[in-house]
Amino acid sequence: MKDKVQYIDLLNETHTWPVEYLFKFIAKKEFVDQVLELFPNEKISTNKSKNGNYISYSMKKVVNSAEEVLRVYEMIQTIEGVISL
Repeated sequence: MKDKVQYIDLLNETHTWPVEYLFKFIAKKEFVDQVLELFPNEKISTNKSKNGNYISYSMKKVVNSAEEVLRVYEMIQTIEGVISL
């Protein structure tokens, strides 16, 4: 797995800040409220898995730096069972 500096370098190479960044992640359905509470002012699209056990989330958010992208993913990872895409 890449370390934080490598992710920041990669994001800086592929994006010009600020940018509308697409965040995608998956969580078990029982954690939907926790996920939505982290982003109360953001528009989040959701889609249930075939069996309804998981929900995929897509969120576009304007971010000003690679560090901000990583902070969002770090917040998401505070929820048990979340998979970042």
